[in-house]
Amino acid sequence: MAQAKSLEQNLAELDIVIEKMSREDISLEEAFKLYQQGVKLCKSCNDKIDKVEKQLEIIGEEQS
Repeated sequence: MAQAKSLEQNLAELDIVIEKMSREDISLEEAFKLYQQGVKLCKSCNDKIDKVEKQLEIIGEEQS
């Protein structure tokens, strides 16, 4: 079973995708594939951040 990527790994991969999309010689087809990959990475990052925020809220409530 593949291990889930960390937030930092996803952000690093997203930086690579953005860098590739910034090239002038990229085809429309390749740009679309990279765009799709970037959207998936953004969603994964947002999900991980939301999970941490929820955990912080729980900790805050427990300490109140």
